[in-house]
Amino acid sequence: MRKLSLLAALALGIGAVGPLQSVAVDGDTATLTIASTTDLHGYMLNWDYFRDAPYSDRAGHEIGLAQAASAIESLRDARGAESVIVVDNGDFLQGSPLDTYYATQAPITETGDEHAVAAAFDAVGYDVGNLGNHEFNYGLDYLAAFEGQIDHPLLGANVLDAATGEPLFDPYTLVTRQLGDAEVTVGFLGLTTPGSMIWDSKHLDGNVVIEDMVEAAQRWVPEVRAAGADIVVVLSHSGLSGSSYADADLPPENQSQAIAEQVPGIDAMVIGHTHRDEPIQWFTNAETGDQVAVTQPRYWGSGITDMTFDLVQADGAWTVESVDAVPLYSKDYEPSQAVVDAVAAGHADTIEWVNTKIATSVSELPATESRYRDTAIIDYIQMVQTETVRAALAGGEYADLPVLSIAAPFSRTAVFPEGDVTVRDMAALYIYDNTLEGVLMTGAQVRDFLEFSAKYYAQVEPGEAFVPETMTGVEYNGQTIPDYLYDIIAGINYEIDLSQPVGSRIENLQYVDGTPVGDDDQFVVAVNNYRRSGGGGFPHISEVPVVYNDLVEIRQVLIDWAIEHGTIDGDDFFVRNWRLTIADEPVFADDILHTTGGGVTPTPSPTPTPTPEPSPTATPAPVRPGLPSTGA
Repeated sequence: MRKLSLLAALALGIGAVGPLQSVAVDGDTATLTIASTTDLHGYMLNWDYFRDAPYSDRAGHEIGLAQAASAIESLRDARGAESVIVVDNGDFLQGSPLDTYYATQAPITETGDEHAVAAAFDAVGYDVGNLGNHEFNYGLDYLAAFEGQIDHPLLGANVLDAATGEPLFDPYTLVTRQLGDAEVTVGFLGLTTPGSMIWDSKHLDGNVVIEDMVEAAQRWVPEVRAAGADIVVVLSHSGLSGSSYADADLPPENQSQAIAEQVPGIDAMVIGHTHRDEPIQWFTNAETGDQVAVTQPRYWGSGITDMTFDLVQADGAWTVESVDAVPLYSKDYEPSQAVVDAVAAGHADTIEWVNTKIATSVSELPATESRYRDTAIIDYIQMVQTETVRAALAGGEYADLPVLSIAAPFSRTAVFPEGDVTVRDMAALYIYDNTLEGVLMTGAQVRDFLEFSAKYYAQVEPGEAFVPETMTGVEYNGQTIPDYLYDIIAGINYEIDLSQPVGSRIENLQYVDGTPVGDDDQFVVAVNNYRRSGGGGFPHISEVPVVYNDLVEIRQVLIDWAIEHGTIDGDDFFVRNWRLTIADEPVFADDILHTTGGGVTPTPSPTPTPTPEPSPTATPAPVRPGLPSTGA
């Protein structure tokens, strides 16, 4: 197993040199600033690659490290560069088409070229970085290549070598700054969510163990203090609480609040992963009673956190007298020319790639209604996934089983325009780097899966109008359900009765000929690796046998099918197989389920001509959105 960092003399304080003695005396004061980013996801410029236009949203935010870098530079100018420490809290290596380009079209492990994000990091002058879950998406060798291109340490105290149990990355680092006549040393401890053991199991199983974040913090915070830290800041790529993989045998996905409350000796935390804008929150440590300041900067480079520490010298040591944190938003700053220049070549290459024509669409196929109506554009995903898995199973043990397909409406704005369809259009439809798998499920398990998915909708009284804006993506058990956690199954017919409570909504689960699906009926189900690994906590899917896993990327399969066939015609594959009802009445009168001439029957039709697999240029894994995750 290749180690990503040389961790010599681990027990003596890795990645750090002890600070010189401060000449401060009691009563001296100092002010230190920590400027932080998180969840950049490869967004370096204020550019929407899917729209091929500057990024914009309803709130007027702008994105990209280039503008965030100018916010950082404004702090250095105002307070002195020596008093400002710049940190990133992970999820920088996957997410935008720029990241996808470097991973799949010009892999840095093959070209040796500098990754645009690495060049941008060095242009900004980061002092410390932390691992996010998406850093593992393209494998350990790819991550190692990236790490070798940046000038700052990349932390990961709870990311352990499976063979030795030792950290693969520096657990912490010390940054010492001269503030006036005195030196102040800040210890940064890096932790990341254990969820990667599910989401990137194909890269991590047998190679890496990601341990409980609280346990790791309890072990390492005293080490950081002992190494000479005046201030201890934890970089936690994890939300406050909760998990998307409720039943998995793993520590919780989001543990930042637990770290603050259970681990003494922490002055502040920078958190992430959940894509929130949380300038400052306070949590009380149960052991000491001390208040711990916690901040989460806004994602995609749309903002930074300006966290200031007022320090006072007492009894020969620096203590934190007060902490404050305020957001600085990128929309208020012009781009840093240094970052613009650093990413210019990669940005241009990405734009050229995403605008490559791959097929012609006979008509416009939008995803606008996909979260509450069956649509042709989602059925394109279902059709390609079904064909790919069915072709792979041909002639084998499971060749005669019906093949179903699972897909989620990742994007409300995706569309295949009438006319030219580009890589950009396909990437906008399938925004994650998931790979395709096939699993064996029973009819009862499929029903349970659909019931779980149907909690995405509000309960609607008979006679009440269905309002998509307020009745989809509702809150359930205290958590809002994102679109990427609403799964649709193709290949059998079913209805979702919104008048029924969660757990009792799936009705008329049938084959296309009207035969009810039996509890013991068997299916092969095409599904992405994120869901199959337990992402979202859906029942059964992570426990059933895997019968197909060729590590092909779903987005690449969608692109390859379009290139091979040249024409995308919704009439060729759109099969309306599900609909919403209220007390057995269809929500949309024209949602008539397909019952002849297609779909799955108890005896499947002959296997179609196989779709060639894409060349294995990459085997990336899912996003965890905060899906986004880290979605999915």
